Amino acid sequence: MGSRALRNTVFVLTAKVAARLVALVTVLATLRWLGPPRYADFATLVNYTAIVSVVLDLGFNVLFVREGARQPSELQRYLRNVMSFRLLMSVVALVLLAAALSANRLGDLILPGFLLMVLTSYSSLLRNGLYAVQKLGFEALAVVLESLVLLGLVVIGIKTQQGVAFFVWAYAAQYAFSCVYFAIVLAAKRIAVIGWRFEVPFLREWFWKGLPFALTFVLTILYFRIDQPLVYALRPQLDHLEAGLYGAAYKPFESLLFIPQTFLSIVFPVLAIYHHERPEALLDAVNRFFKALLLVGWPMSLGIFVLAHPLNHALFGDKYELAEPALRILALSLGFAFVNNAFIGALSASDRQSSFTWAAAWSLVANLALNLALIPAFGYIGASWATVLTEVVLGVVGWTLTARHIGRVPVLRLSWRVVLAGVLMAAAVFPLRNMGGLAMAIPIVVGVVVYGAAVLVLRGVTWDEIGWARRAMAEAR
Repeated sequence: MGSRALRNTVFVLTAKVAARLVALVTVLATLRWLGPPRYADFATLVNYTAIVSVVLDLGFNVLFVREGARQPSELQRYLRNVMSFRLLMSVVALVLLAAALSANRLGDLILPGFLLMVLTSYSSLLRNGLYAVQKLGFEALAVVLESLVLLGLVVIGIKTQQGVAFFVWAYAAQYAFSCVYFAIVLAAKRIAVIGWRFEVPFLREWFWKGLPFALTFVLTILYFRIDQPLVYALRPQLDHLEAGLYGAAYKPFESLLFIPQTFLSIVFPVLAIYHHERPEALLDAVNRFFKALLLVGWPMSLGIFVLAHPLNHALFGDKYELAEPALRILALSLGFAFVNNAFIGALSASDRQSSFTWAAAWSLVANLALNLALIPAFGYIGASWATVLTEVVLGVVGWTLTARHIGRVPVLRLSWRVVLAGVLMAAAVFPLRNMGGLAMAIPIVVGVVVYGAAVLVLRGVTWDEIGWARRAMAEAR
């Protein structure tokens, strides 16, 4: 199972990197075309759809993957019940979204925002059917096709000089494509066929089982998404300029989180099976997961911090010059955000979802308190520091709960070599920090080479781990 998870991670992650490169072009084109004030409207709408979508989820997505991995023969039954229940809950979600958008004078975006929210929710549920049974070849193709659909629509929007509403419709169309695609794949592979099924006893049982997941999802979404709407509401000066700047700086941070989320979505079913069938192997799997996330996230965090100036100019252009300080600060949170997924996966897969609910609750309290204290005085810079400190709080609480219920993840032993390798990389890149344009490839290449060499010399990755990875990839061939 561990080898298959590694192969799936590499395969899907490769596809997602390609898709994200296309998505990067799409996002940057949208950012530059709309400009900070209009992009503030767009980003605020997207964040509100994510927040309200918790009403549609209710923790069922995580249950669907976990229980589907344990009992694949029941996957169609699970899917049909969740899809049917979600259709009813969409009415409640519409009311809540309409109230939130109207309060922020974004009422003209209610319809496209609602469709974006619902289609995103169904797309996530359907694709989780493939994650539950670890059949991810079609998922890899989907992420590329989705990004191409969105790119085409965004290019049309820019060429025809469309406003914010068009781009919301474009994102909704992307997820509509995903829903059709995954429905066809699930049926063709005889995994599940969509349909109506509404078993009240089953849904009642899942509601109570999923309540801790739902609470965690609510709390996580709020602490992850609430800062941008708060900047929009608390700093409305200059036509919400700061909200647009913060939304731009936050986008690379948010986009790169697809990497740990991909790791988690693939590793989570494996952890769930380990807990159920081989509990003695669970802590070792969590340790490997933590180290893999740190190996990838830490150099990204330091690299963006050091190269924030040329990156900001290359990504956003002159309109977003003032986003650079926020980009630099948010880079510090990336490493924490990566490794926190190890604790999320460990607690959820081991049926300790209520424990992680507490971790998310403390994170939300910290995030709200920090944002409300810092945004009025420091604006989007204060919101950036609030994000960093929130990830630290989540990491500390998540590690503590994992140690209590599963075992102590030896963070210092697993981390110090990797952390030192990243510091050496940053030191090598620092003299090259102002190289822009095509020359920016030089510090990036230098950083990759130095980090890779430092990790090997310092034994941040052991030969045993390298051998295990080689064997797993060889089996894939």
